[in-house]
Amino acid sequence: MTSPVRAVVFDLDGTLFDHAGASARAVDDFLRSVGVAATPTLHAAWAEAEARHFERWRQGEVSLAEQRRARLTEVLSLAGIHPPRDSDELDVLFGRYLAAYRAAWSPFPGSASLVREVADLGMAVGVLTDGTEEQQHDKLAVTGLGDLVDVVCTSERIGVAKPDRRAFQRVAAELGVPVTACLFVGDDPQRDVAGARAAGMHAVLVDPARDGDAVVRTRVLSALGGESETGPR
Repeated sequence: MTSPVRAVVFDLDGTLFDHAGASARAVDDFLRSVGVAATPTLHAAWAEAEARHFERWRQGEVSLAEQRRARLTEVLSLAGIHPPRDSDELDVLFGRYLAAYRAAWSPFPGSASLVREVADLGMAVGVLTDGTEEQQHDKLAVTGLGDLVDVVCTSERIGVAKPDRRAFQRVAAELGVPVTACLFVGDDPQRDVAGARAAGMHAVLVDPARDGDAVVRTRVLSALGGESETGPR
């Protein structure tokens, strides 16, 4: 590496935290609660609607509640259920999903040990996540990861989202290190890896859901050791 790494910044959902797994279990529970069997089609529709409408929230086009209502309306309609027209009723229904989602929260198996290992190397540890302040901090607390990191930057708090280079600059500033002395670890090639590199950070792409914690650990530690700056393409 051209600059010694002094801090490691992790993405949260899909990198340290198993969002897809928790969401899939929550969709099962939620649909069962409204009398619908969770089919692969409905699972795919939920995931697609979540990605599309959450992106609208990230871009500032809709409020958090509005994107949740839009997701729910689409999936209920596809399941053959007439969604409520009243916003409060939709919010109550979505609350069922949120309760099931929270009950299913879990980090990937190797997340805590990897973060501890990085900290034991003398690195500052940060989290940069596109999400709400309350929910993302709650995830970290519930899963036991919160006490392991030094700085948490959510897009809601800092006012910019990945891949905006200002988001990466902000977390580096809060960690007290130059952006060029940070390694970013994330699962999204564009928002995480390309965004980090554009801001001047080193970056490694990981996929714990597919590859497992041993592979993720090897890629991160190799990047810190200078054997691989960019990780897998």
